[in-house]
Amino acid sequence: MTRRQAFHVQRMLSLLLLTASPLPLLAQTTSASETDAEEPILPDAQFEARLPKMEGNDPNAPLPSIDTWIDQQMPAQSAAPAELPAAVDPAEEQELAQPLPPLGSVTVPANEAKQDDPDAELPDVRYATRVEGFGKTGLDDEFRAESALFDGDGKADTATMVQQRAKADQELAVRLLYSQGYYDGTALASLDQGGDGTLTAVVSVTPGKRYKIGDIVINSQPTVPPGLVRESLPLKNGDYIIAANVEGAEANVALKLPENGYPFVEVGQRDILLDPQTVTGAYTLPVETGPRASFRKITTSGEDQAFGADHMEVIKRYKPGELYDSRKVDDLRKALVATGLFSSVAVDPVRTGEAGPDGTEYVDLHVDQDAGPPRTLAGEAGYGTGQGFRAEGTWTHRNLFPPEGALILGAIAGTQEQGASATFRRSNAGKRDKTFQTGITLNHQNYDAYEAYTAGINIGWARQSTPIFQKRWTYSYGAEILLTNEQVVIDPATADKTRRTYFIGGLPLQIGYDRSNDLLNPTKGFRANLRAEPEGSLQGNFSPYLRATFDLSGYYPVSDSLVIAARTRLGTISGVDRDDVAPSRRVYAGGGGSVRGFGYQELGPKDVNNDPIGGRSVNEFAVEGRYRFGNYGVVAFVDAGQVYESAIPKFSDMRYGVGVGGRFYTNFGPFRADIAMPINRQPGESKFAIYIGIGQAF
Repeated sequence: MTRRQAFHVQRMLSLLLLTASPLPLLAQTTSASETDAEEPILPDAQFEARLPKMEGNDPNAPLPSIDTWIDQQMPAQSAAPAELPAAVDPAEEQELAQPLPPLGSVTVPANEAKQDDPDAELPDVRYATRVEGFGKTGLDDEFRAESALFDGDGKADTATMVQQRAKADQELAVRLLYSQGYYDGTALASLDQGGDGTLTAVVSVTPGKRYKIGDIVINSQPTVPPGLVRESLPLKNGDYIIAANVEGAEANVALKLPENGYPFVEVGQRDILLDPQTVTGAYTLPVETGPRASFRKITTSGEDQAFGADHMEVIKRYKPGELYDSRKVDDLRKALVATGLFSSVAVDPVRTGEAGPDGTEYVDLHVDQDAGPPRTLAGEAGYGTGQGFRAEGTWTHRNLFPPEGALILGAIAGTQEQGASATFRRSNAGKRDKTFQTGITLNHQNYDAYEAYTAGINIGWARQSTPIFQKRWTYSYGAEILLTNEQVVIDPATADKTRRTYFIGGLPLQIGYDRSNDLLNPTKGFRANLRAEPEGSLQGNFSPYLRATFDLSGYYPVSDSLVIAARTRLGTISGVDRDDVAPSRRVYAGGGGSVRGFGYQELGPKDVNNDPIGGRSVNEFAVEGRYRFGNYGVVAFVDAGQVYESAIPKFSDMRYGVGVGGRFYTNFGPFRADIAMPINRQPGESKFAIYIGIGQAF
């Protein structure tokens, strides 16, 4: 075996022993200079001369005895007996005959149970840990985080346990070195015992040279476009061979090819051939691309199906014949999950073997579904000064009228509001994300501003965000008809009241733009929303008018823990006098979703009894500082706003409220509790107001 072969085998064996290495076996080559033959110990001429001679040159003759041949080779011995060496002390000879102790062994107390009390608790073995040699590798912190020695906090039941931890840390150190490209790295763990009996575990590391990527070879079929596999592999010559980077690059190939028409790609096992001479590794990756494919149709299976493949065709975002893209498959899977009708659902491509017109192979998407419980109960509750306690619950059958035809029954119970409703809603109604809804409502409200008994019907279409799909653009439009009987203040100076019945029709329209990062707990971005509703009120005379509101909010992360949030609202009713508008349709401000520190609907014009009577315009502003620590948070805020009798906000006579709040963050959103007080409090206003609910104030 040549010196080159021996070194090569030795390297392979050493790598095979490290089965926990993050990369597979790395072969290693040597330089050409290492293959030169070594000088022989005995020249050929002398070797031939010392061979036993055959008698008579007969190849079949017997060889001389080995004793005779040895006597010929050895010099003649003197007849006088040789002088014996000096006698060795028996004790010293016995000590020298003992085997050497194993590397890293120490002598420690036996730590065994005593005979008189075998159940007595044994004292712990105490030790210290020292790590040497990681240097500029930057692996010291990672080693300490995963170390068995450090995890033991310097205590162990026995010395054997310390030795086992040291051995595990030795292997850990080598794995970490390999993971960062130090393939010549070694580590040695030992136990040292000081003169005072202190025990120290020492892990000594020698990183060696750090290997870089040399040649990169991809073995795969041709792709369209050419070089797609190589472009999807973010590795380049000269990069250090870091395990996480290599594995991440290969995962990127498995991700990018299905996004570009190759749904059945298989990334093979890499091979890296190390060269110690150049300190590089030649990287080879086999890739089976499979056929280039395009979408065809959807098939489905499952014992209990929520709906069929025809409705899935409505939900999908691709057209038949379009080049396969795994992102559109993921989008379909998420959309099916968002319906809330499945306990489990999987979407996978299936080969058909049929060629499309563009030379690609048709692929079907197969949906394996298992319908979940279609009925849900939901509820929310809150409290606000001026609004009192309010709880709302709903019962929903999400698929009573397949596909996705839901019946929703709701009820409101509170100290100042009671109501019931029934709604039919069809999601993905003829088009992805389009919702059709119609319903009836019965409601009673009794606030300081008005008391109203209302019945209404509504119909509408909408595109709204969901917890899974937060959409940038949202909209809604429709129609509503209300019949409401309300108590009305005839003259604010006398507070005389009467009851009137209003017949109201409206065409609400809303459009929103959302660039925030979360629906319930945004930490960056902004939102804008515009709502306009042409209405007509019939009470004696017909009075048409326009109700419009614009909301804008923004969120700025000062740090990971602190967010500054701000919002503004402008609203108007134009085209009619205030007294011709039903009190429940006028503009109000004050309360938990408005200007905190004041009661619900408390701001704006008031009658002689100091009860609010509403207005035709409003402006509101708010700033919050939200600080979060773990699952808890605190908030400080300043709110401002005012309601005016005019159709255009005057931005004068503003009222301010300041306060603090607490947040408890859950999986479905933050639980909110705020307390606020008005600045320059007026007669009849509360000294403070409390608001409790779910979600941020805005």
